Amino acid sequence: MTDQDYLDRAEALLRAVELACDRINDETDADLDNQRVGGMITLTFPNRSQIIINLQKPLHEVWLAARAGGFHFRHDGAQWMDTKGEGEFFNCLSRFASEQAGRALSFSS
Repeated sequence: MTDQDYLDRAEALLRAVELACDRINDETDADLDNQRVGGMITLTFPNRSQIIINLQKPLHEVWLAARAGGFHFRHDGAQWMDTKGEGEFFNCLSRFASEQAGRALSFSS
């Protein structure tokens, strides 16, 4: 993957996360705060726990830090997959966000 391919795919992922947060807040009372600074998004839940998603440009990865731990995702040509076999990015984000919010939350590309 070229640097530009990575940047295009990573930017699309961050935009999808932002749009999912807006949708969740419009459709529920989850009160999920999202703040983006450059290549990093911080999701803050009402209980003040956070999930941080940031781009690792030199490695062509997206990193996600949650209460469940730290995860590294690499694009496999079709989707962003965890480098240690934990699964697809949006499935993991949905699971971790649901755990931290104490309610079902769904993120998708």
